[in-house]
Parts: sequence; C-alpha cells; structure tokens
Amino acid sequence: MANGGLQYNFARLSIAEKLIALNVLVFILDGLSKALLGNSAANWFELPKDLTEFFGQPWSLVTYSFFHAGIGHIFWNMIMLYFSGRIFLNLFDNHRFINVYFLGVIFGGILFLLSYNIFPTLLEANTVLIGASAGVTAVLIFICAYIPNQEVRIIFFNVKLWHVGAFFVLVDLIQIPYGGNVGGRLAHLGGALLGYVYARQMLKGNDIGLGFTKLREAIAQLFKPREKKAPMKTVYKKKTAKNKNAADYDKEARQRKIDGILDKISKSGYESLSKAEKDFLFNAGKEE
Repeated sequence: MANGGLQYNFARLSIAEKLIALNVLVFILDGLSKALLGNSAANWFELPKDLTEFFGQPWSLVTYSFFHAGIGHIFWNMIMLYFSGRIFLNLFDNHRFINVYFLGVIFGGILFLLSYNIFPTLLEANTVLIGASAGVTAVLIFICAYIPNQEVRIIFFNVKLWHVGAFFVLVDLIQIPYGGNVGGRLAHLGGALLGYVYARQMLKGNDIGLGFTKLREAIAQLFKPREKKAPMKTVYKKKTAKNKNAADYDKEARQRKIDGILDKISKSGYESLSKAEKDFLFNAGKEE
C-alpha cells in the first residue's frame, strides 16, 4: 500500500516537481555512495572538459544535470526550478517544458565544452560540469522573454520578469573574469541563450523544439514493449455529449480560453492582452 501511495503521489506532481524529486533522489543516493563506499558514481555522469573523455561518455551531456556539488548548489537550483516551472506550466504543456529544460542542459553543456577547447585562457584544472543550472536558467529566461512585463512579487517588491532575467545574466557575465566557477557560468549563459531564442521564436509562432520532441519520441519507442495482437476485435465506446458532465464542459471551455489567449500572444504579442486576460493566464495553473 505504501508503495502504491508513493507512486500515486508522484504521478500527481507536475513535470517540474518530478524533476525536482529526481534530482533530490540522485543527490541523496550519491551522498550515500560517498559515505558508505568512499566514492561517488558521479564520475561516470559528470561532463568533462576534455573532448576525448567526453566521447567516451557522451551521455554525460545530459546526465551531468542530475548531480550537484552540495546542499547549497541543489537547494537554489531546485527553488528556482520550482517557481519558474510553475509560471511556465501555466502557459505551456509538459512536452514544451521538457524541451526547454533539456535543450538548455544540452546547449549549456556544449558551450562549456567548446569554450574549454577553443579558449586557452580557461585553465581551471580538473574542471567538470555538474548541476541543473543550465536547464533551470533556460526555463527562467524563457518565461522572462515570453512575458517580460509580467510582474512577480520578490520579498517586498513587485518586479517585472525581464528585470529578473537580466539580473541573473548580468551576475554570470560579471563573475566570469574573476575565475570563480567559470565553467558553470558558461553553462548558465548557454541555457539562458537557448531559453531566450526559444521564447522569441515561440512569439513568432515557431517551435524550435519540435525536432527534439520527435527525437525523444523515437527513443521512447525503442524501449516500449511490443504489443501482442489481440485475437478479438475490441470495440471502444466513444464519449458522447450525453456522457459528459459539467466538469468536462468547464475544463474544455477553460482550455479553449487558454488556447485563444496563447494564439493572441503569438499573433500580436503579450502586450496586446487585456489585464483580465493576463491575470487569467497567470493564475490558470493554480486551479489544477
């Protein structure tokens, strides 16, 4: 029963919350591995700066994002992922969230690799990349670029999202010359660039992540068990208008309204929305 309850509660989480849970689980297991076995499994999954090492473990371009250097590292990453994820999922579905997050992870990793192999001034010894920061930054900058003038409450002040995004990008840019965590800063900027470009293209009606969606679906198909052909024909009863209840109609009407607002943004920009439309879109996810 306990296992069934855990699976049920996990299934109810949003995709952002599931990623947070997975990151925390990996962090705990990695910590136990260090405490009990004296070593970490992260060596097989972190992203090395050396191209030869990377070609020996190409999966690390994605898996590096699930490992963190300490409590503070994972805590702030997961806090940012939770709040930026809530806003993102009020606007778009899980598939687009996954696209932005993992494309940010991949692009941040690529920028890290290229920088350390092109610029000889980056001489940090034994540098490897770990952490979800590139993916988190991609999600954050996406919403900051998609609805830049939406205000959010930070402690005692209301600030616009574009101010938040600009602050984090400037912090990374300013700190690079001082040599502190240069690899991480570069990955952040890679994720930020991906998030910005993705959002600006979405506003023009172009989803640059469609190819990545097809790739993910193709990989998923490889791991799906083959279905046996049923000897008898199965007849499915289609849900008709008579079978629908009031909740079904409310849900459909709400989704139509959301789709209409998003379509308006794509055609005329976020500023074309009325205050009521902005408020409805921003609060839509709270009802789920």
